[in-house]
Amino acid sequence: MSTLNHNEAGNELAHKALRFLTAGSVDDGKSTLIGRLLFDSRAILADQLDALEKRAAGAPIDLSLLTDGLEAEREQGITIDVAYRYFATKTRKFIIADAPGHEQYTRNMVTAAAGSDAAVVLVDITKIDWKATPVPLLAQTRRHSLLAHLLRVPSIVFAVNKLDAIEEDTEAAFNNVKASLEGFAEQAGINVKGVIPVSALRGDNVTTPSANWTWYNGPTLLQVLEQLPVTTESLNGPLLHPVQYVTRDSVGEGEAAASGTGHQYRTFWGRIAQGAVKAGDEVQIFPSGETAIVAEVRHSAEVVDSCEAGQSAGIVLDRQVDISRGDWIFAPGSTAPTATFSGTLAWLDTEPAVVGRKYWVRHGNRWVQARITAIDSRLDIHSLEDTDAHELAVNEIGRVQIQTQQPLPVEPYAKNRVGGALIVVDPTTNRTSGALLVKAA
Repeated sequence: MSTLNHNEAGNELAHKALRFLTAGSVDDGKSTLIGRLLFDSRAILADQLDALEKRAAGAPIDLSLLTDGLEAEREQGITIDVAYRYFATKTRKFIIADAPGHEQYTRNMVTAAAGSDAAVVLVDITKIDWKATPVPLLAQTRRHSLLAHLLRVPSIVFAVNKLDAIEEDTEAAFNNVKASLEGFAEQAGINVKGVIPVSALRGDNVTTPSANWTWYNGPTLLQVLEQLPVTTESLNGPLLHPVQYVTRDSVGEGEAAASGTGHQYRTFWGRIAQGAVKAGDEVQIFPSGETAIVAEVRHSAEVVDSCEAGQSAGIVLDRQVDISRGDWIFAPGSTAPTATFSGTLAWLDTEPAVVGRKYWVRHGNRWVQARITAIDSRLDIHSLEDTDAHELAVNEIGRVQIQTQQPLPVEPYAKNRVGGALIVVDPTTNRTSGALLVKAA
């Protein structure tokens, strides 16, 4: 494990916005940390600052109020829903997601992690026995770290917060917690980009080096964030394009007259999940199995030479093919749709996941019925070992076998985050019940 050198960040990365979330247990200081980043980077409007100063009435400003915008959050002093904030430094732009720490809001954290390039997991040193060997970590610290890792968040940073509240040897306290975090990460297979001592309240090592902890000479949290890479979808694999919506356009509005579609042509829009597409490529359609030739590729309403993974693209075919929302366009023979597969299930519902019960699952933009045919094991977040299980309770993670009513073009999640991810919905309550990550078809 190593902390990145601030000077190693490439110029290309510096100009790309980094999407990161703050995670961890309740009251670890996540909202205060984000407030500190916004405050120190001067990303607060004058009227916001005036409102905070009036509310403080002469006391220190509560920076957590910059993200906790719901009335219930302000009343209870907790984060309930994910709050997104934007700020920028001279070298980089950032989009922050403040995720709740309470167990009952773990689904909100999963939502934020699914689209993040990095996760900053806060550890409140005042809640743990830092003198113990090894230091016992809180359950939510472990759970959020594991979920971020399972969801393929590529960069995870631990921020050991509230060191200013430790009256004894802060260096020893930090080193003990750091050793425990590194041991946990190594056992779980998590590649940690840094472990940083911070005080979100006081500002130590958040954006500027601490003048109080001379024993630490590493980078600040902001310096680490400024050099982390953004997530990129695979460009090397065959095309995988989920159809989100279909538009009909007149030939006079584009250059698709040569497509043979008559007076109107249809454009199949979506965000490319893998590979690239250009005019002249042969493609196959799921579920019909028909093949066609790409006549035109559009991006932002303009005809372009090609589009690649991560870009929103409109594909026009050389002939009329029955395609609608929820279908997939991919390279011929590159995907083998299946109705049975194994996966990792993060369960988020208060009603347990049980074998045999029917659920709705969404893959890309397609909804189908499915059922759990077997629960192979449950992950013990403390020992990180698989244990026998017959059901999964709220916030538990397990390995399961799934059967869908119709075949789906699923991919292993380790290979592709779009083709390998499904959400599970309870058909009775319409609650999002779980996040399902395909392991193998």
